[in-house]
Amino acid sequence: MTTSLSRKKTTIIALTLYWVALFIISHIPIPQIVYRARVSDKTIHFVAYLILTFLLWFAAGPGRKINWRKAAVWWVLFVTFIYAALDEWIQGLVGRSCDLLDIIADMAGVFAGLILFSFLSFWPAFLCVTAVTIFCITNVARANISELMPLINLSFHLLAYAIFTFVWLQYLKLFSSLKQKHIKALITQFALPLALLAVVKSYSVISGRFFALLDIILAVAAIVIAVAVNFLIARFRPRL
Repeated sequence: MTTSLSRKKTTIIALTLYWVALFIISHIPIPQIVYRARVSDKTIHFVAYLILTFLLWFAAGPGRKINWRKAAVWWVLFVTFIYAALDEWIQGLVGRSCDLLDIIADMAGVFAGLILFSFLSFWPAFLCVTAVTIFCITNVARANISELMPLINLSFHLLAYAIFTFVWLQYLKLFSSLKQKHIKALITQFALPLALLAVVKSYSVISGRFFALLDIILAVAAIVIAVAVNFLIARFRPRL
């Protein structure tokens, strides 16, 4: 119970910060570098509202799967739709375009999240949302992001894969019934993060998108660091 309440508080704080950031970003002029990167804005809308729905739902009911017979899920759907519509309308007032297709992309992210959370509790849902976000953001641009926005690109690969690995390790602690030790446990910890990296970069190659070898090196480094930190915490926690 204490863990659930703590997670709920953390999720509420994350939701507040994310929603404020989302509002600010959607109401400032779009940087020219975004146009140069040939970013798919509909993909950005989808991912943004998928994350928003994740935070909104699990802030309301930490760890709980969606029950479509309950009012809470319909309130989430109502709130996100109203916000998406108001967000587009306000954008039209501040010099940005008001696009119905953006609202459709927003709600696609909402529905994708709600359907996903009907089957998954908090940690599995967190894992899936993080994986989808990494996949979409990595392949959202047609231009070479590593050249246009090198610092942002490198920071993303470090942070995103570290977060995904952390979530995967939490999932293993809570849900894995395998009592593995040493090399088998290590392989399991690295397996999914490295598999995600392989899938994401393979799609980049197949779809003709650019990526730098440094991106892969940093992503692998982030995975290794996350696993190492997790090992040290588990090793020394009993002594604290």
